[in-house]
Amino acid sequence: MSGRLFLDGDLKLLKDKTIAVIGYGNQGRAQARILKELNGMNVIVGNIRDRGWDQAVSDGFKVYDIAEAAGLADVIMLLVPDEVAPEVYSKEVLPSIEKKEFCVIDFASGYNITYGYIRPASNSDIILVAPRMIGAGILDVVMVKGKGYPVLLGVHQDISGKAWDYALSLAKGIGAFLPGGVAVKSSFEEETLIDLFSEQFLAPSVIASMVASFEVLTEEYGVSSEAALLELYASGEWSEVFQAIAEKGFFKQLRYHSRTSQYGQLTNAQKMYSDPKLKEKIRETLNKIYDGGFAKEWTMEQILGTPVFNRLWKIFEECKMSRAEKALYRILKRIE
Repeated sequence: MSGRLFLDGDLKLLKDKTIAVIGYGNQGRAQARILKELNGMNVIVGNIRDRGWDQAVSDGFKVYDIAEAAGLADVIMLLVPDEVAPEVYSKEVLPSIEKKEFCVIDFASGYNITYGYIRPASNSDIILVAPRMIGAGILDVVMVKGKGYPVLLGVHQDISGKAWDYALSLAKGIGAFLPGGVAVKSSFEEETLIDLFSEQFLAPSVIASMVASFEVLTEEYGVSSEAALLELYASGEWSEVFQAIAEKGFFKQLRYHSRTSQYGQLTNAQKMYSDPKLKEKIRETLNKIYDGGFAKEWTMEQILGTPVFNRLWKIFEECKMSRAEKALYRILKRIE
């Protein structure tokens, strides 16, 4: 292993293995289908008996209860949500692992290993193959467009001496190394830090800016709710902008905008960037993630029955922008 960027892996490591995808949801369905349909891997699914089970059967997989699937597997891909993964691992997966001489356990998120909610068995390679894309996006990029996408790779425990090779092999197996794709050498801790940061700083900044902008535009400047929503996000223009950013680069895509737009964006970006409070807020967010403060807070919230989580959903679903959006989207026939 040398460098931080990788463009290929060896599928031979997985050819004679049984791969159990535990959790047939957003990531599970995408990764399982690409492994099986595109690369011919022996993939089974472990799931509770819900819609995911039915979907996996419909997609042509052999589906088992989670513990049974884990017992049959050489490679276990734990792709259930972070908040349920510790219980699934301890009650359903670990007893099967402890009966094995060796297995590989793959995570798509570093969260539970980083914060110690999952303590892996000593007979397992523990690897991270973390797509930087939602499952539906992966299926579209790989199965429809025939392209690759970026993943982060990490190794927490290397019993076999081949853990990095297994990570690269799985990355190839789920389509990451098709044209345009890349794997970045990372770690469970780094993936957790940057993933939570984007969720807790970048995304909230967008949400807060959109809601506040909508209210000021409509309440103080007389802009119609329809015009405001379409300009802010409903037209889909921002999705095109961010696609151009991903393909051309952050600043190169800016030249596709009018010079008036370029000037307005750059002058105001400079003012915001120069404000020391911006980096102070970034550091505050990162520190809470890094020292485990957020993980403890989220764990306690779940223990208490998610009262804050539920209340926040109610607040935002009932805000003026959300109500106006529902009305507009009904007219546009985007929702029932």
